Amino acid sequence: MSERAPRTSADSAREAVLGRVRDALALAPKPPVTVERAYRTGRTLPDPERLALLTDRLLDYRAGVHPCTAAGTAATIARVLAERGARTVGVPPGLDPGWLADFDGEVRQDDPDTPAPRLDALDGVVTGAAAACAETGTLFLDGSPGQGRRALTLVPDLHVCVIDLSAVAAGVPEALALLVPGRPTTLISGPSATSDIELERVEGVHGPRTLEIVIRTDV
Repeated sequence: MSERAPRTSADSAREAVLGRVRDALALAPKPPVTVERAYRTGRTLPDPERLALLTDRLLDYRAGVHPCTAAGTAATIARVLAERGARTVGVPPGLDPGWLADFDGEVRQDDPDTPAPRLDALDGVVTGAAAACAETGTLFLDGSPGQGRRALTLVPDLHVCVIDLSAVAAGVPEALALLVPGRPTTLISGPSATSDIELERVEGVHGPRTLEIVIRTDV
């Protein structure tokens, strides 16, 4: 019969810690206490102020901002794509085809089987957005028709995103209230960027190097 190993100081310390955990659990309230969370909601801003605030945040993130009317959507998108030299663009299923009516390049509709190398060969991508937050300059994409899968907006180097001013909320709680719970949501605040240990900014590492936002102001 083998002898039991002598107790060590580590064993004693472990038992002491576990004993304190057991004591704390015994004192825990049952059932769990419900914590009231009084989040600020209902903040509103007039359209011109929301547009100005969102524009300020986006420009600070080094994104392009292009306000337009609903009637001028196609012309604005075509101009942005031309300025960026885009000749082949990808679009998600469900995107309004009229948005690309003035674009004279090639439009390729994405599908789940399109591999990343083919997405990388695109000059850019055009999508819509579910909502935006003016306070933080954040766009919310939830994969619904017109927005597409996440890979489509991460792989190409240029992302042109169209958002209606009516879908731009003043603050974060108000923006979240516009989303459909359970949908896969991607949050975008400016072009993809990171900094090394010397704080040198590098764009395009984790997503599009260039982000252009078309804001339709009369929808």
